[in-house]
Amino acid sequence: MYSIDQLEALVATAKTGSFSAAARSLKKAQSVVSQHVINLEIDCNAILFDRSGRYPQLTLAGEKLLSHAQVLLEQHQRLRYCAQYLDKPFISELTIGLDEGIPFHKLSSIVNQLEINFPNTSLAIFTASSIDIVDMIDTDRAVTGIIFSELSIPSHIDYETIGSVKFDIYVAKKHPLAQKETTNLASLKLHRQLLMRSRNNKSSNFQLALSPDIWYADNYYVLLELTLQGNGWCLLPNHIANEYVKSRQLVLLPSEFKDMGWQASVEVIQHHRYSLEPMFKQLRHSLRQLLTNSE
Repeated sequence: MYSIDQLEALVATAKTGSFSAAARSLKKAQSVVSQHVINLEIDCNAILFDRSGRYPQLTLAGEKLLSHAQVLLEQHQRLRYCAQYLDKPFISELTIGLDEGIPFHKLSSIVNQLEINFPNTSLAIFTASSIDIVDMIDTDRAVTGIIFSELSIPSHIDYETIGSVKFDIYVAKKHPLAQKETTNLASLKLHRQLLMRSRNNKSSNFQLALSPDIWYADNYYVLLELTLQGNGWCLLPNHIANEYVKSRQLVLLPSEFKDMGWQASVEVIQHHRYSLEPMFKQLRHSLRQLLTNSE
């Protein structure tokens, strides 16, 4: 019968590339991890790692078993969290991490409804970049996050897509790029780029560094101000830029490419130990309406 220890040894060895590294990650002796893998191979009647080289390599059988083992371990972790918190009082504070690039004018009505249904729960809202919010959820500094979709989400964080936000490239009216039509993307490299970056120096999936000259910020409103001052070109959410386009302080980049914008998916994320709690289920349901007619 397969054990959790055996499956953890399989996944850790495949992830780290060696039995010794797997042992360090699991905080166990190397001999224990190796034996768990051997016992799993005996139980499966199959060789899971090719040990002929310097480092163990997954066999075809090992690759087939690995994905199933990863899913089972994730479900086991959910069970552990559920059991751990069965006798704990319900969380008394709802902590939301919000990317400032996401329209939030409807958020107040959503939390007002939560207050009616859960009157003893306090509220804290923090704004940060999406990457920083993922880290806040991962380290329990926030319970719920509203972020732009990221490719790298830890497996113990649940996510749900609730819509999208349109981004376009903007420059100040006085910027050289506003004076004539851009004929190719390479011309953007000749001018400073203003780019979103997290506090640990990571950029979102769609925030690509194109120019060799870049100024960074972790806040879209700081980027907006730098753009208004003519310091460079910037990919901004339309709902943030629209007011300044109407007042002719900002210009949508003139280009032969008629639509250079980007639809960035918006997701609600939560640590999976909270996902089944009534308040968080209601919050996710309500947030599905956050981007409806948000422009």
